[in-house]
Amino acid sequence: MLDHLKLPASALKLTLDLPHPTAPNPASGILGQQRAQSALAFGIAMKAPGYNIFVMGEPGTGRLSMVSQYLGEQAERQESPLSYAYVENFDNPREPVAIELPSGEGHNFAKDIEKLIDGVLATFPASFESPSYQQKKTAIERRFSQRYNSAIDLVDKKAREMDVALYRDNDAITFLPIQNNKALDEEQFTLLPQAERDAFHQHTEELEEYLSEVLLELPQWRRALVEEMRQLDNDTIKLALEPLLAELTGTYQNVDDVITYLAEVEKNLSLTIGDLLMPSRGGEGREFVSKRQILIEQYLPNILVDCKHDGVGAPVIYEPHPIYQNLFGRIEYVSDQGTLVTNYRRICPGSLHRANGGYLILDAEKVLTYPFVWEGLKRALKAGKIEIESPYSELGINTITLKPEVIPLNVKVVLVGDRDIYYLLEELDSEFNEMFRVLADFDDHIKRTPDNVGQFVQLLTRHAADSGAKALTDHALLRLIEHSCRLAEDQGRLSAHVNQCLEIIAEANLLAGQSGADDIGKPEIELALSAREQRNGRIAEAILEEMLDGTILIDTDGQAIGKVNGLTVMDIGGSSFGAPARITATVHPGSRGIVDIEREVELGQPIHSKGVMILTGYLGHCYAQQFPLAISASIAMEQSYGHIDGDSASLAELCCLISALTRTPIRQDLAMTGSINQYGEVQAIGGVNEKIEGFFALCQARGLTGTQGVIIPTSNKRHLMLKQDVIDAVKKGLFEIYAVSKADEALSLLTGQDAGAMNEARQYPEGSVNFKAVARLKEISDLASDDDKETETG
Repeated sequence: MLDHLKLPASALKLTLDLPHPTAPNPASGILGQQRAQSALAFGIAMKAPGYNIFVMGEPGTGRLSMVSQYLGEQAERQESPLSYAYVENFDNPREPVAIELPSGEGHNFAKDIEKLIDGVLATFPASFESPSYQQKKTAIERRFSQRYNSAIDLVDKKAREMDVALYRDNDAITFLPIQNNKALDEEQFTLLPQAERDAFHQHTEELEEYLSEVLLELPQWRRALVEEMRQLDNDTIKLALEPLLAELTGTYQNVDDVITYLAEVEKNLSLTIGDLLMPSRGGEGREFVSKRQILIEQYLPNILVDCKHDGVGAPVIYEPHPIYQNLFGRIEYVSDQGTLVTNYRRICPGSLHRANGGYLILDAEKVLTYPFVWEGLKRALKAGKIEIESPYSELGINTITLKPEVIPLNVKVVLVGDRDIYYLLEELDSEFNEMFRVLADFDDHIKRTPDNVGQFVQLLTRHAADSGAKALTDHALLRLIEHSCRLAEDQGRLSAHVNQCLEIIAEANLLAGQSGADDIGKPEIELALSAREQRNGRIAEAILEEMLDGTILIDTDGQAIGKVNGLTVMDIGGSSFGAPARITATVHPGSRGIVDIEREVELGQPIHSKGVMILTGYLGHCYAQQFPLAISASIAMEQSYGHIDGDSASLAELCCLISALTRTPIRQDLAMTGSINQYGEVQAIGGVNEKIEGFFALCQARGLTGTQGVIIPTSNKRHLMLKQDVIDAVKKGLFEIYAVSKADEALSLLTGQDAGAMNEARQYPEGSVNFKAVARLKEISDLASDDDKETETG
């Protein structure tokens, strides 16, 4: 009578043929994610600010790899952005200057400046030792000496007229008395008469005054000497630098920032050469390497980014560890005699610098987790510039001594995160929608169209080739497609968790190598899947053993009143498995209604409690149209000690409740799953494959009888992707799977009796299960009514 509810073996699994090979598509884009791909294309095309992209989807669906590949393909066709470097600010070293260079010219410019430094070291101090320089220097010094000597000669002439001798000892001038054309020493001078000594002192005073007069302009002569020497040095330096700088100026004549910097270098080099490379100014003790390092630290540009040098097209950067310093750059320090010092050459770029002019991919959860990063990223995107600063300065911890010039920011940020993060940001951050206006929503499943299956096969084949694995046979590819559909729990869809299939290929390749197989076939794929299940199956195996030894009470034969086998799914770590669970119900007169024991002890989660409460609506709709529903019943999921959620047990709970209400025994060789609404329609549930296989494993361990089976919702038929041993048992008639769309069909299967359909008079056929339920509820209602009357009389 109910054979039409029985599913044939052909309906238990997807059957398909491998699609015809198609030409490889090098720009394949993103597998089966047309909506997300369209959003990405739109976000890339929109150059207006604020059109950054949020890639939304579940982890493990390959969002990151697919987005990176797609952006890489798009970026190759775009122009490489400008290069940036930091150079010394000679007016204020605390504020290094940023310069722009054409793409790919950054490292070339650094090499050119390094050549300039080597040229300077080769030119100086040799230029100061040339005959031309020495002649000019000697002429300047000679003019000073002549002027000085002429003045001294005047004093000497006047002194001789006074019989006084003038002696010069370097710059010191002394006067001595003369007698008989011979200068007297101090002892001889004391023997002279007092008058002669007084006369000598008077002459000396006159001569000293005269000396002061003729040397009155000596400071000016010395200043003139220094100025002429400085001018000579500057002219010599300029003349020697001109050929060194001329080539650089010609090479970068169209780069304004470089021309400005070279002009500043030329001015500053005059001072540096004078201090460091003059022959007579303390440079003798310095080694060549030391001098070169000093010049490099002062003039060599610090190249932050040079995109064309690093690759072709626009950059695509993924930052796996987006702490503040990794994202915005940092300034390093060195210890100099116990003091931390730094300069422009110790400015390090961040991911924003490297991605500037291209695309920056970030993990949304990490960006929100690390301190200061989210606010700093929004600030940079809004201002359109990258500023290297210490975020801790706001906390009063000043760890920075430089304030580098800001760099213009033109980057498309791609945040990758799950749905919860997206909706939280949208709700709690008012600036989020202004900056991330494009949502690329990745589906968890991919429609199983011929094109998508063909792309999926290409992806698996290409991955096997790229990873060095053995070739995949057609049967192996078909098995992987089946496995993907099972992951999606839908015969018409592939799972977007492509990585799981790629992992299976790697594991199957290892097994194929161990067995000596030439390629990866279906047996290797099956073996890899079995091995993975075995590795993750400890808990499932322990639960099965407890059912077999009677620790967990589950019957797989006979009949019982108020007991039914429900089906559950457990997700623990990376494994998911099904396990039957006994549901029991008791009914007695009263007015408490249906009590969900799980909810009362706070183990039942909201959706599970909702499913139980729907039972009251169903009972009222079907059985209590002509009298009040006065019942006290309790329902429990036996031997469950953790939280229970989901409404997939509501069909089993209803059948169990009606069995207890009508005292009708129900089969224990059947297990069931499904949710119901208040009109008794059976609705789809999740995890249908694991649930069926969990009960089948128990029945198989105890011995298949041919009457055992599972009841599932009809709407779950398209989700069936069962293991081959279950399908083989169904083919042999050792196990049955029924699909029901109404609660009455499940009742008929469980009780072996007609559930009964309501006629036009809203009555059920006599002897049917539903008739018994109405009669029992009427009896309980009458008892409650009689109790009320007795109470009133009393």
